[in-house]
Amino acid sequence: MSEAKMILPRTGIGLDVHAYASNDLPRPLWLGGLFWEGERGLAGHSDGDPVAHAAADALFSAAGIGDLGTHFGTDRPEFAGASGVTLLAEAARIVRAAGFEIGNVAVQFVATRPKFGPRREESQRVLSEAAGAPISVTATTSDGLGFTGRGEGISAVATALVYPR
Repeated sequence: MSEAKMILPRTGIGLDVHAYASNDLPRPLWLGGLFWEGERGLAGHSDGDPVAHAAADALFSAAGIGDLGTHFGTDRPEFAGASGVTLLAEAARIVRAAGFEIGNVAVQFVATRPKFGPRREESQRVLSEAAGAPISVTATTSDGLGFTGRGEGISAVATALVYPR
């Protein structure tokens, strides 16, 4: 009788931080895969969506195949202005091509605005569809502390669970 091989999941962490765009070069705000009308956008090589970027980075970390910069770095002009949702979908494809399946991704972002609760379900649906796996998103403030508390930008941290196929 042969012993069944145990499949061990792998976890990864992703972190992404973006400053708000300058008033001289305004940009739209993309956060959690959604456009936020009337909100100040974030600076970045792509759309600056820290939630989608942290999720993609966590997937790469869990699979042990580099990071966001490895796959979509600023040296890759084809990703200039790219949607975070597009990057997340491509990250999920790359992770699956490396022999992994995605269990889930959890993301928490830190910001003073926008008010996320009313659009949480919409964000989770958009991100989950892009990744082809469940993605949950939570939001918090930093109680006025640090760059997020001063309203200078948004940070996001994510964890991902993948397992070998």
